[in-house]
Amino acid sequence: MAEARLAAQLTQQQLARKLRKPQSFVSSYESGQRRVDVLEFLTIIRAIGALPADIFKAIEKQTLK
Repeated sequence: MAEARLAAQLTQQQLARKLRKPQSFVSSYESGQRRVDVLEFLTIIRAIGALPADIFKAIEKQTLK
């Protein structure tokens, strides 16, 4: 999801503001210290402006490596 955030040209701080969360929230899931549930995932993806299906495909490709 960090790649999607960067593709949207958003900093962690900017995304956190959109989510009304602290920057540490974004940092913790991007670094793998925290997992997000499906509802959080959809909220994050909407804030980034990406399509959930595209992100799922990217995640699936990474897990197949």
